[in-house]
Amino acid sequence: MKVKALSLIFFLLLAYGLNVSYLARYMGERPAAIKLGYIPSAGALKLISADQRFTIAEWNVLRVLLYFGSLIEKRKNNISIPPEYYNMFKTIQTAVELDPYNMDAYYFAQAAFTWELGHAVDVNGLLDHGMRFRTWDYYLPYFAGFNAAYFLKKPQVAAIYFQRAAELSGNPLFANLAARYLYETDQTRIAIPFLIMMIEKSTDKNEKALYTTRLEALMAAQKIVDGVEQFEKKYDRKPLTLEELVTAHLLSEIPTDPYGGIFYLDDKGKVQTTSKLAPFNAVQKNIPLTNP
Repeated sequence: MKVKALSLIFFLLLAYGLNVSYLARYMGERPAAIKLGYIPSAGALKLISADQRFTIAEWNVLRVLLYFGSLIEKRKNNISIPPEYYNMFKTIQTAVELDPYNMDAYYFAQAAFTWELGHAVDVNGLLDHGMRFRTWDYYLPYFAGFNAAYFLKKPQVAAIYFQRAAELSGNPLFANLAARYLYETDQTRIAIPFLIMMIEKSTDKNEKALYTTRLEALMAAQKIVDGVEQFEKKYDRKPLTLEELVTAHLLSEIPTDPYGGIFYLDDKGKVQTTSKLAPFNAVQKNIPLTNP
């Protein structure tokens, strides 16, 4: 029995060593502009990691955070590199399969794959997975409820998540939020308090930066929306351009879009921006995460 046990341990260590060697070689051969790359399946990692799977899960989440942080730094220096969104999501997905209690993974998924990519369905899949294990945590149903209401426009689904958040937290605030999400039509006013909460709770500086930029953009847009509403009340018509708001002294100046775009009014009088509030100088919606 001892010989068999030692043989099994040797085999697992050898498999792990070969896997790490392959990963190092694979990363070294990739173009310099691509940093994240390949990750073995969760099943393979569970086999070779044994009781270290929580450590490996945290290591993979850290890899994604560092990689994404490097993209943000490059963007600040006007260096545009297409993010490896599929590999990022796959790595986070693998991490929560190894360690479904890892809150950093859920925070990052909520930050990176909903606002910018429009993948609230995939993120809610991760959150649903986490809820089966983090049965005490009201943040996961809160995130999922927000995604269902704000991104997916499914108020009935949102109500279920918010009710769960209310029951877990014992805080009637979530029940009140459920009503607000179900009946509030102004999506920007809904998003601003959510972003403020996420900035306060997030511990990763790059996640905070992502949320802060989004918050600044939505607050700028909301400022314009308020000006448009005041203009309509005063002149009984919609403004044709944003410059009219400045001329009417409803805005001191047209707010700046932190994503580098220019705010304008579309043909329906709705506030838009040429950046479409997307980072990395490109509209990132609908990039596949599960099938590259």
